[in-house]
This record gives sequence, structure tokens and C-alpha cells, in this order.
Amino acid sequence: MSSEKSDTRRKILEACLALLEEGAGSRIRMSDIAKRAGVSRQALYLHFQSRGELIIAATLLQDEREGAQERLTASREATSGRARLSAFVQAWCGYIPVIYPVARTILYLAETDNEVASAWTQRMEDMREGCEAAIAALSRDGDLPEPFDVACATDLLWSLLSVRQWELLCQQRGWSQESYAREMEAAALRLFCKEETSRP
Repeated sequence: MSSEKSDTRRKILEACLALLEEGAGSRIRMSDIAKRAGVSRQALYLHFQSRGELIIAATLLQDEREGAQERLTASREATSGRARLSAFVQAWCGYIPVIYPVARTILYLAETDNEVASAWTQRMEDMREGCEAAIAALSRDGDLPEPFDVACATDLLWSLLSVRQWELLCQQRGWSQESYAREMEAAALRLFCKEETSRP
């Protein structure tokens, strides 16, 4: 990709991310993004074929900015399933407030836009992979209690850590971020780890 094309793409992504962060709601159209980026609609469509594709790319830019991969280092380097689960839960719980302004806007748009809904689903599948890695590590250690299998436990952890769950507890019920992270970690360990006396 030429430097000029790369710069234009970056400007478009920055504009899209800024609008999402501002919570512009249903007013976020491709034309709005083009105007904010200072490019023509034709130039925008040369880089992104749909709003869904653009939103995915914008959230990946946010991940890059906020060090999403670095936040997962402790989980990926953990030497036990228990440690991996704890580190993953803490990393994700700490990341939700960072992405929430963008996530809230995307969830609003997704109610009436199938492309945006698909983009959100794809991003949450990425998060589910992290849940699956932690649960699989527990299973390899013989630490996943019966009757759970990896798929079922992964789905439960994924739902427990959803943005909507954070929204309910921290935005509606007034939990502090510290309390939320602590209680989610404790709940995950109680639910997905065998008690010490029942471990092989």
C-alpha cells in the first residue's frame, strides 16, 4: 500500500473511531465519516466497502492504541489454567471501561444495522477465543469441574464477561470498577475451577 493510501486509510479510521467515541448514534453514516476525515465518499469506499468493515477496522485501531495485546501477556504466559483464567478475567474487566464508549455506540447502531451487528459479533468472537484459551488450559490441568466441557464453560465465561453485564453492574447498579473486577474473577474461579480437595 502506498504511503498516500495508507495515510488516507488511517485518517478514515481515526475519523470513524472519533465519531464512535463521541456516541454520534444513528447519525454515523459513511458520508459523516468521509466528511470528518476530509476525504470524498468515493475515496472512503475505495478503502472500505461497508460501514461494518470500517467499524471492525476502527476497533482494531483502538486495540492497537490501547495495547490490547500487551494486556493479555500475563494470561498467555501463565503456567497454569487457574493463573491464565485469573489474568484473562482481570485483563478483560480492565479493558471494558476503555472500549465502552465505542462499544455502546456500536451496540446502538447494531439494533437497526445488520452489517454493524455482524461486525460486533465478529469482535466478540475474538474475545470468546480468549475465554476458550483459559478454559482449555483449565481442562488440560484437570482443573475444570464436571459436568462442564470446554465449549459449555467457554460460553458461560463469555456471557459472564459481556459488555452488557458490565453495563448492568457498573452503570446501572453502581458497582465500582475495582469491585466488578474482583467479583468477576472470584466468580470465574469458583465456577470453573475444582475445589482444592477435589483436584486430582
